[in-house]
Amino acid sequence: MAGPLAGKTIAILATDGFEKSELFDPRDRFAAAGAEVHVVAPHAGEIRSWDKIEWGESVPVDRTVEQVSAEAYDALVLPGGQINPDVLRTKPQAVALVQAFARQEKPIGAICHGPWMLIEAELVRGRQATSYPSIRADMRNAGADWSDREVVVDGNFVTSRKPDDLPAFCDALAHLIRGAALPGAVA
Repeated sequence: MAGPLAGKTIAILATDGFEKSELFDPRDRFAAAGAEVHVVAPHAGEIRSWDKIEWGESVPVDRTVEQVSAEAYDALVLPGGQINPDVLRTKPQAVALVQAFARQEKPIGAICHGPWMLIEAELVRGRQATSYPSIRADMRNAGADWSDREVVVDGNFVTSRKPDDLPAFCDALAHLIRGAALPGAVA
């Protein structure tokens, strides 16, 4: 029996320093629902998570940013961690990939510090959003209508605050990927 995301292909854009649960949980959950999930990074090989005070578990890179296009995917996930999005936002090809997903109005999910990529891609102005509280001012300064909620859905964007929000984040993003109506529209 096919899962609810069968036939969908999802990119997770990350680099060294990602928050482990914010990459692994969506990857595993969406794959279990039948999606093909690719970890996309600026370089080939592996990328490592950051675990509080030291490097954590690694994950293989399926595709490099140069090898992919938004056209090949149904959705994009931007995990957080402080290091990961801070490094990614300095990579013009990574920022351009996020912008391409937005132009095509494909679902984009960003959690924790992941919304820094939305800021860098100049995509938050006038949008309702949330993030890790420490980047609240960054979000507001970039024009977002920021609120402290578990998950915020605005059009094709899903944002959440932290690893504790992963169930709500993954549920909301899966609804958008399936093209299903979201209960309550903005959660």
